[in-house]
Amino acid sequence: MLFRSADRGADAVVIDCEDATPPDSKAEGRANARAAIPGLAGRCQVMVRVNAVATEWFADDVAGGLTAELAAVVVPKVETMPGVERIAEALDAAGFTELGVLAGIETALGVADARPLLAHPRIVAAYFGAEDFIADMGGVRTQGNHEVTFARQAVALAGRLAGIPVLDQVVADFRDDARFVAEAAEARAIGYAGKLCIHPSQVSLANAAWTPTPEEVERARRLLAAYDEAIGRGVAAIDFEGQMV
Repeated sequence: MLFRSADRGADAVVIDCEDATPPDSKAEGRANARAAIPGLAGRCQVMVRVNAVATEWFADDVAGGLTAELAAVVVPKVETMPGVERIAEALDAAGFTELGVLAGIETALGVADARPLLAHPRIVAAYFGAEDFIADMGGVRTQGNHEVTFARQAVALAGRLAGIPVLDQVVADFRDDARFVAEAAEARAIGYAGKLCIHPSQVSLANAAWTPTPEEVERARRLLAAYDEAIGRGVAAIDFEGQMV
């Protein structure tokens, strides 16, 4: 599965040494990651998700699960500045001084402090993890996403202020294409740069959601032409197809 992952059309592949690797198989997971990375790196961006900094596996993941070909390292449950510093120190000590961090913001504390966390120079991107966040809150996940609306928007805002791309939450029911499409449309409207996929069938849906349609492109061109013409006439506010611009 790892070796075929680069053929799915995703912008990046994340090899998961965290939730997808059982506690008694962490060493095997690291070995699988190291074996797969070189063959995947020439075909797409490759990342490894290590275990959270507070776990017993984090240090070994960094020391034994990463290679120089990685585009970034994904670290889940980032929630404190000392934790971010520990991540940076561990990467530097392992020789990955230039490797950026894609931070998982998926706890109550992480969401509350997302702005300073994502502004750290070692953080190059982030994702919002709704499932772990609502579990940490002691809440219940629903299809309507109302319980994560504030947190989802707060993480997007923090990423925007930090100047980094942020990825939207997973859809755990990977057979529910309609839900994925709806969530992707919401995420794009909020300002997310993409969406995490947990199944190959979701990749094409994500790509479609963030690719402007021919109609959107054509309307944008008409808008630019109309506005340029108006500016040439000394007009800065126009009626464009019934909308004030």
